[in-house]
Amino acid sequence: MTLTEARARVRVADTDWTALAAELDVHGSAPTRRLLTPAECRDLAALYEKPELFRTTVDMARHRFGSGEYRYFTHDLPAPVAALRAALYPRLLPIAREWADRLGRPAPWPDELADWLERCHAAGQDRSAQILLSYTEGDWNALHRDVFGELLFPLQVVVGLDEYGTDYTGGEFLMVEQRPRAQSRGTATALQQGHGLVFTTRDRPVRGRRGWSAGAMRHGVSTVRSGRRRALGIVFHDAA
Repeated sequence: MTLTEARARVRVADTDWTALAAELDVHGSAPTRRLLTPAECRDLAALYEKPELFRTTVDMARHRFGSGEYRYFTHDLPAPVAALRAALYPRLLPIAREWADRLGRPAPWPDELADWLERCHAAGQDRSAQILLSYTEGDWNALHRDVFGELLFPLQVVVGLDEYGTDYTGGEFLMVEQRPRAQSRGTATALQQGHGLVFTTRDRPVRGRRGWSAGAMRHGVSTVRSGRRRALGIVFHDAA
């Protein structure tokens, strides 16, 4: 059964978004409840072997991004990917706007995802940024930010497609916060199959004695020790 947008909205609503926003404020990342069934995860992971569904394939070692491979979907997204993206956007939008307000930044994101993507395309960011990642033993992803142009949405979601501890070991999702005049702080999260992890694209608001400031953050993946780790990346801005 294909995951429809209506069914995706029901699953997304199962997460306590107030609690998630609070955790996101503290750590820059926070898990959702289950978004995909194990069967849906397997079906999505299997799409990696159909290169016609993707606009490009990136060999991370070649570009010195780490080791492993990922593929960007075309705009003709598989139904579950499109459904989850549409269902997650309105839940993340209030958090994005609140963060922008704290940091004194503009909040250019309209209520509808389609309208926001039209703005991205008008600005020259017209390439799909939805991504399927594949790692095997020894692969890893260097710390980075997914900024593809001037227009960006400050939050994104990664969904684990394989079962941690069974299908693979290692490969934890990493976040590192660069703190001013202090040592960097890191967190590691094991992705649970079918569950999402919301995380910051670039930075998060940090309250200090003089008010709010932007805490710079980067993300990556630790070395996969065994097996194969695949994940779906849902990004809410398109690439230049």
